[in-house]
Formats: sequence, C-alpha cells, structure tokens
Amino acid sequence: MSAARPQLAPALAQPNLNGRSPLAHLLHALNQPLTGLQCSMELAVAGPRPKDQYVRTLREGLDLVARIRLLVEALREVAELQACSLGESSVTQFDHALQDVLHELQPVAEARNIGLNAAIAAGLEVRADVHITALIFRFLDSILSLACGASDLQVTAAPERNSACLTVSWICDAPPEHSPFSRPELGLLIAQAGWEQIDAKCMQSQNGRECLWQVRIPLASAAHSENQIENGDLK
Repeated sequence: MSAARPQLAPALAQPNLNGRSPLAHLLHALNQPLTGLQCSMELAVAGPRPKDQYVRTLREGLDLVARIRLLVEALREVAELQACSLGESSVTQFDHALQDVLHELQPVAEARNIGLNAAIAAGLEVRADVHITALIFRFLDSILSLACGASDLQVTAAPERNSACLTVSWICDAPPEHSPFSRPELGLLIAQAGWEQIDAKCMQSQNGRECLWQVRIPLASAAHSENQIENGDLK
C-alpha cells in the first residue's frame, strides 16, 4: 500500500447508488437483464433461424437468467435486513465480533495468499441486533473475494468522534465477471444496507487499484447520551 491514502467519498464507487437506497438500486439493476432476456426471446421466435443461432440465443438467455437470480437473491437479503430492523437491539462488543469473524476468515485468506493485518481497539460497544456478526462476515468475505491474491488486507477499528470507526483497505483484483453486479460486489451492497440498519455511515474510495472502505458505527455510550439529552435527563 502506498503512503498516500485515497480521499474518502460517500457511497459506493461500483455500483454507483446515485442517491438511491440499496433496495431501489437493485430493483433498477433488474431492468437490464430482464430487457435483454425479453429481446433474446423475441429474437428466437421472430422466424426460422439456423440451429447454431438458437443455441447461442438459449445460452445468452440462460446467462441472463443467472444474473436475474443473483439480483433477486440480493433483493431478498436486503428485504430481510430491513425486516430485522423491527427487532430489538442490544449493546454488543463490536471488537469481539470483529475479531471472531477475522479468525473465521483466516483460512479463506490463507487459501488466497492474502495477509490479514488487524489493529482492533478494545471496548468498542455499539447497539446492534444478533445479526451483527453475520453482517461483519458478509462485509469482509466480499472484500476478500475482490482482493488481489498475494496482497495484504488491512483492518483497523478504533473509537473516533463517538463512533466505532472500521477501516478496511486492500488491493483490488481484476473486475469480476458481470461487474458491478457480481456476487462479491452485491455482497458489499447488501452489507451496506445492513450497516445502514444500525445507523452506520459507509464511505468508500478507490485510487488506482487501492480500495478503501470506512464504516462509522455510533458507539452505544454516544447514542445513550443523545437519548438522555432528547428526553431532558441531562441538565
């Protein structure tokens, strides 16, 4: 990694949300493969064609169906995350959950020859539901899938301005097939939806092949103080 850190900019670079929510973005993303599938089927029934053209059309259609299924799966996960927001949250040791996930992902990183370098401060208490560990796993597993082999993934977590600031930086690999709607990129989009459910702010940037994600999660103590002020408990 170079010494110069890329400037942070809000939201995703790929895919670009353009102010839309992750759910709205996924619904919009369905238009392209659905339109392509319709055109492919219309071409197939337009009139007699050589056999090889029918085979090619069917293969293209199957590819489009696979892309549609992937987007629908992502839609379902985002919808489930939003439904989870109706449940109760509790104070969670974010640093413990993060360390557990990094330990679980260590074999995955070793298989890809990616070094996991972590610096995690203790006592990072945030308010979240029981799915916080699964959310962290989805986030870091997606990044590992996008990272270049034989490189390092840097993970830091520390208190900063009443937030637990999680920063992950890595060297990206070549764009995956169907980018920006590949499985790992959609995984990051789903993770962003999950972070937003616990009032976290996501920021992402890319400078050449250097990628950086930062997630700021309100500390439980800060959220408690704000509630006291709103309720008039603090003088």
